[in-house]
Amino acid sequence: MKKILAFILAAVMMLSFAACGSTEPAEGENGGEEVTVGSALEILETVWGEFGEDEKFFAMGGDYDNMVDGAPGTVTNADFLTGVLLVPAGTETLEAAALVHGMNLNSFTAGAFKVADAKAFAETMHEAIASAQWMCGFPDKMVIATIGNEYVVASFGLNDAMNPFEEKLSAAYPAAEIVYSEAIA
Repeated sequence: MKKILAFILAAVMMLSFAACGSTEPAEGENGGEEVTVGSALEILETVWGEFGEDEKFFAMGGDYDNMVDGAPGTVTNADFLTGVLLVPAGTETLEAAALVHGMNLNSFTAGAFKVADAKAFAETMHEAIASAQWMCGFPDKMVIATIGNEYVVASFGLNDAMNPFEEKLSAAYPAAEIVYSEAIA
């Protein structure tokens, strides 16, 4: 029995060491501090975790293949990337995660992406969101932020959801640069 418990404890410790070693520092200044980002999914989980229970709205995460109820989820489906998150076809993402309003995507949609060049991807997303043809309601605002050189958060929706999301993103990641925070016209 002791051997089994020792084996389980050793396995758990090895997994925790592997998880700790997988985070990558995002380059960005916050009083000289580096921000550590483990994944695109972690970004949305962290920001969503900043919302109080009374602030959260009906949300879904992930994509058609990886749907999560009430929390962010991983995106691997290319049709979801282009159709829901508005990533132009052929644009490379290394990983992606999503959190969307459970009733109407135009009320709130957020994607977090790991990319090769955050600045270039932010520009691509700005153009894609600004030129989108909207149906079933018109989003009020878009917010696009970079976290270091590899991560981008691109979101759009109604002001009631977007303003708290932007505040909580900035609070959770002080080194994040809000590249765009503007009305969608």
